[in-house]
Amino acid sequence: MDNKNTEILSKYFDELSLTELYEIIKARVQIFVVEQDCPYQDLDDVDYRSLHIFSRNDGKITAYLRAFQKDSETVQVGRVLSLEHGKGHGGKLLHDGIKSIKEKMNPKKIYIEAQTHAIGFYEREGFNICSEEFLEDGIPHKSMELTFDGGRSH
Repeated sequence: MDNKNTEILSKYFDELSLTELYEIIKARVQIFVVEQDCPYQDLDDVDYRSLHIFSRNDGKITAYLRAFQKDSETVQVGRVLSLEHGKGHGGKLLHDGIKSIKEKMNPKKIYIEAQTHAIGFYEREGFNICSEEFLEDGIPHKSMELTFDGGRSH
């Protein structure tokens, strides 16, 4: 797929079209349930209160993440995926997604429970490890945070 036809969208649940919601769920199941062989309850009601950020190329989702309020100062990011590995979709989405989260949600920090193999991916955007390794659904993870200091723009 051609990156120049890729658009990044940022929508709250009620703003998603039925097609966008279907494509998001299909992508999440493809990556987390099928590719990672991890049966779990993906539809957890957090989607209703999340900002859904995704890239789309010719109507198809290429990368996705969701963001929701963890506490009064912290936004948690999760369900981060890229359907085409190694093409830069995930990195661009994370970079633009952080900007969108700052604009729409205004957090003091962003928190993520990152799969250990993806630590470097998040470190490139300024995330720092803030926990020991732990297992989530049998997959090693570490908690990471991206803190915004007063005037620093991302």
